[in-house]
Amino acid sequence: MQMTTTSTETTEAALLELRGARLIESATTDRELAAAQALVDEETILAHRSVLGALGLLDLPEVATVGWEGLMGRVYTLGLDAEERAFLGLVLSMVGIGNTPLSTVSDLGERRLSIILRAIARLAGNDTFAVGRRI
Repeated sequence: MQMTTTSTETTEAALLELRGARLIESATTDRELAAAQALVDEETILAHRSVLGALGLLDLPEVATVGWEGLMGRVYTLGLDAEERAFLGLVLSMVGIGNTPLSTVSDLGERRLSIILRAIARLAGNDTFAVGRRI
């Protein structure tokens, strides 16, 4: 029984990794790339079937065309908790969709905050910026 669970978990993890790769590959701008990488790094939001469906990644297409706009219109119907919605709102703001104030970072836990800070550094063209426990 446990072997099946482990096998299923392994399959789900592999699918999530493949969907994340497709999301990153679909990026056509630096903004989309920073947003996609942030979602992939965060992991839990992309694990929601509702999010994958809104992004067009549920059926795992060979070449993904991500509908960021469709995701914004469904933020409150995706089954996300408040912190996940705050994170997603900030990510969508990077793409230029929605109007999530930067002060929303106060709603994030430490792990998600560090992901957002790295994404902001990527947007600024700095992929060597270290985000650690000290500022």
